[in-house]
Amino acid sequence: MDGYGRGRQGQGRGRTNPYELTDESPVYVISVAAQLSGLHPQTLRQYDRLGLVSPDRTAGRGRRYSARDIQLLRQVQRLSQDEGINLAGIKRIIELENQVAALQAKVAELQQAVEGAAVAMRQREAQVHASYRRDLVPYHDVRQSSALVVWRPQRSAD
Repeated sequence: MDGYGRGRQGQGRGRTNPYELTDESPVYVISVAAQLSGLHPQTLRQYDRLGLVSPDRTAGRGRRYSARDIQLLRQVQRLSQDEGINLAGIKRIIELENQVAALQAKVAELQQAVEGAAVAMRQREAQVHASYRRDLVPYHDVRQSSALVVWRPQRSAD
């Protein structure tokens, strides 16, 4: 996995059809990626060296960019040009955004697990209640009187 939550070369993140294209499919060569992102190919190489955008590689080590990579390149360009953030700051922003996304996915996974456990608990509770004997009489607390009764044994007449 690279630093952006993607598998490397040929690993299709749960895809059943290897020919199915997703946002993560590495399909664009560097010249096309440069055109789509509005950047110079040398800038893309520099971003790759800095670890800002890490495209997949072919067997011959050529870069292949995905649609997500193109979006990320545009985001880097916007943060750099419009916001005036330096490349180290942009790298940190991207890392933090990826951490947030990973944590959100983990929270969703844990929520699903908790919901599943709650359903299982309710089912088990229903089974236990169904197994109760019906001939038992529930106990009700009887309030006692506050009156004091003194018992004195009768003495026999000797």
